[in-house]
Amino acid sequence: MSVLRGPARLILKSLGWKLIDLPQRPEKAVVIAYPHTSNWDFPVTLLALVALPFGAQWVGKDTLFRGLMGPIMRTLGGVAVNRRERTGFVERVADEFRRRDNFHLIIATEGTRSLQAGWKSGFYRIAVAANVPVIMAVVDYGKREVGLLASIVLSGDETADMAAIATCYAGRTGFHHENASPIRLL
Repeated sequence: MSVLRGPARLILKSLGWKLIDLPQRPEKAVVIAYPHTSNWDFPVTLLALVALPFGAQWVGKDTLFRGLMGPIMRTLGGVAVNRRERTGFVERVADEFRRRDNFHLIIATEGTRSLQAGWKSGFYRIAVAANVPVIMAVVDYGKREVGLLASIVLSGDETADMAAIATCYAGRTGFHHENASPIRLL
């Protein structure tokens, strides 16, 4: 992937994107992606992962992994999740964090590109169960910035933690800004 770092940076720059990164990343973290309002978020995010470089894996609905797309999505770092039924995903991922020395998992907090009443709580429950920080990632179409904004350690106080996350994302806009869900847990 290091061979692709320069070209990925050049592509992002030529498309008008500024790459942002943390001064120091934690070795393990749940990475939350917000806002997620367009299919364009995926290719821009993949370019940023290569350009940073950031060897994170990402969560996607299991239907994206069917047929010929399955091997491609897994090669790109995808982890399939069945959102239609309870499968113990949170605990399995928390166990994975405990087993590894270095692990970053990207989760789109809204769970979809359309407007929702709030965020799915899986990212929060995983971070608390695994005792790992949360990194806020963004594809901000208004500022044309993509990358990592900040890292926080969750306190377990959902109201305070979500307020801190909302502060970090203040002023950040998705491609279809009207589809960005309010920053609160469902």
